[in-house]
Amino acid sequence: MSRTLNVAIVQDVPIPFAIEPGVRHAARLAERAAANGAQLIAFAETFLGGYPLWLDHAPKAALWDHPGTKQLHAILLEQALRSRDPRLKPLQRIADRTGALISIGGHERLRSSLFDTQYLFRPNAPPMLHRKLVPGHAERMIWGCGDGSTLTLDEAKWGSVGQLISGEHWMPLARAAMHHSAESVHVAAWPAVQDLHLMASCHYAYEGRCFVLAAGAVQDRQDLLDGLEMVGGNAAGRALLQSMPQGRLQHGGSAIVAPDGVVLARAGPEPEMLHQSIDLSEIEFNLATLDVDGHHARPDIFELIVDRRARQGLSDRPEDEGDSDCEIQAA
Repeated sequence: MSRTLNVAIVQDVPIPFAIEPGVRHAARLAERAAANGAQLIAFAETFLGGYPLWLDHAPKAALWDHPGTKQLHAILLEQALRSRDPRLKPLQRIADRTGALISIGGHERLRSSLFDTQYLFRPNAPPMLHRKLVPGHAERMIWGCGDGSTLTLDEAKWGSVGQLISGEHWMPLARAAMHHSAESVHVAAWPAVQDLHLMASCHYAYEGRCFVLAAGAVQDRQDLLDGLEMVGGNAAGRALLQSMPQGRLQHGGSAIVAPDGVVLARAGPEPEMLHQSIDLSEIEFNLATLDVDGHHARPDIFELIVDRRARQGLSDRPEDEGDSDCEIQAA
């Protein structure tokens, strides 16, 4: 029996740095995708705020105390999304009105730290968040590590949806935890979907027996310079961005992948809205040959424990709990 779902990937140009205009831009795009019948809409990693391309393309970005890097970091902190951020309301209103789910990445601030966070806007419910567990090599200059509390999925009326961000798709235990949740559709958020990223997305679909929306973005150096001016500009930050190569730095390549690892649709290097009708009954059909959480799991040999507690980094303890002094006695 066919169980069809209309999905879309919005591959477009983000508005770097400037979160509020970026949300309005994303909302217009999501509105268009929903009007074309999409029930699940996926955007790229950090579409809200833009991917920090200077980490990979500016030769001196990693130098200690570099003024441009410090200024851009300060701008990201100032602009970053917060808990219950009212700037996100346009996306929530679209989800509420249309019934569509919207997955989109952004820079999130918790206390004084930034996190690479993928938001899932759901009809008449608060957004579900996933914070990247381990930022990539250069990304650790900007983002902190998420914890197990956001390694979750949403139960929609037609099935379940999960999210992971770029390099997490090469973390075997993170994949195992998500596969245990029995995703129907998985959003794989990337800066752009290069060949290696597509291979990881196809592997995830085949291994997890789920559909995968591998979402990437398109971005030029000039987009970052324009976004910087929208938030007031900064001479040191501008100089750092101008040290990057001119032209296109993110090349799209988004893809929709079936549970057998076959690519159903692939975007090119330009802004594009990728639509696809998928049949969720294919999931059970493919489980006959591979079920990594079932007859291929071998729980008698392997065991995975997932700590889903939020890790705040500091816990206050009552004064009368434990020793009252710090005296160390010799044995």
